[in-house]
Amino acid sequence: MPRIIHSPKRLLRWASGIMVFLGAGHLVLLTLFAWDDITGWVDRGIWAAVPLAVTEEGDGPTVDSLLNEVTFWAGPGSFAVPFILLGCLTWHLAERGIAVPAGIGWGLAAYSAFSGVLLVPSPYFAGVVAGVLVVVAARKGVRAEANRERAGSVIAGH
Repeated sequence: MPRIIHSPKRLLRWASGIMVFLGAGHLVLLTLFAWDDITGWVDRGIWAAVPLAVTEEGDGPTVDSLLNEVTFWAGPGSFAVPFILLGCLTWHLAERGIAVPAGIGWGLAAYSAFSGVLLVPSPYFAGVVAGVLVVVAARKGVRAEANRERAGSVIAGH
């Protein structure tokens, strides 16, 4: 009987949950801390998030415009949206029994570890866990497929 707790599907579900939680949590916290900047985008129009205004010679960006840009790059321009999308894709593939390639897990783990080192303390290290879960699930999926092929060839008499 297969061990359900360590199935590739369960591992991918955990990985996707971690990714969605990290991305959504980041956007929720940003919304709480930068509510005025975000509502300002609505008041000034969609292009107000990162304005491309040309300043006169000698004039640098204002503190308000820099804070506005930081809010954009910390929110919708950050890792949060791709993390949520990758988490949703991982969940979708797990539900269909399709293994996420181990390379995606390695890339996610490396990116999260590097980012976590640059920004300590940080929940980026939870992304390392998600990446490792994807790698383990991919390896278990390959082994399970090999076992099914072996069992099929034994039954077929090969």
